[in-house]
Amino acid sequence: MYPNPLKQKLRNGEIVLGSGLPAPSALVASVIINTRPDFLWIDTEHAPFGMEALDVIPTLARQRGVAPMIRVAWNDPALIKKAYDVGAVAVMVPQVDTAEQAARAVQYARYAPEGRRGISPSWPHIAGEDWNRVIQTANEETVLVLQVESREAYENIDEIKKVPGIDVLLVGPMDLSASVGKITETGAREVQEIMRDVPRRLEGTGIVAGTTLGEVAEIQEKLRWGYRFMNVGNALFYGAQVLGKNLETLRADPKGEKS
Repeated sequence: MYPNPLKQKLRNGEIVLGSGLPAPSALVASVIINTRPDFLWIDTEHAPFGMEALDVIPTLARQRGVAPMIRVAWNDPALIKKAYDVGAVAVMVPQVDTAEQAARAVQYARYAPEGRRGISPSWPHIAGEDWNRVIQTANEETVLVLQVESREAYENIDEIKKVPGIDVLLVGPMDLSASVGKITETGAREVQEIMRDVPRRLEGTGIVAGTTLGEVAEIQEKLRWGYRFMNVGNALFYGAQVLGKNLETLRADPKGEKS
């Protein structure tokens, strides 16, 4: 499906929901895609695999109407270019702390004259899309997600949001907790105050506030706060939680005789 509707959904003010891909497997990706998320978060920052392991997964997601979003390891033109070239609709760049860093990411993400991205995407050949048309319209479809993961980034947010070409600013609760001196305590007051303020600071800019959480009640809270781009957990961890509960139940009452 080209173009993917992700950017239009963001512009329309819709709530956009996605989920993470825990392993570079087409089967795993297909199972998650069948749940109908708006985007599939493919992490190459902390995961033990790189772009070459993804093979046709981004194209598969595109063909099924789901936007592949690849988080690159750093604000690096080579990594950003490769992510879009293998099929990402959205690229997420971690640890963007200043307007200068944000402007560089925009340059790396877009073709001239809006940016400096080199031209030669591979995914249109796999998908059977018109290669020239994809290139000519890529800037219109491209989504760029920058992560706010530190107190410095938060303090610079008024300058960052002035940079043209940013679609989403996504708050990373875990890194933010470390930055404010409460490492792993994502529910700490210092973290939550920043998270509550970010959507307010982005009002009227056209930039969408995003984050990533696992608990449904907390996700709903953040949506009430104004977040509209939300990563909803990870199928592997959700599945493990259900399996753990089922095993506990069966060990306590193997034959269902106590109910």
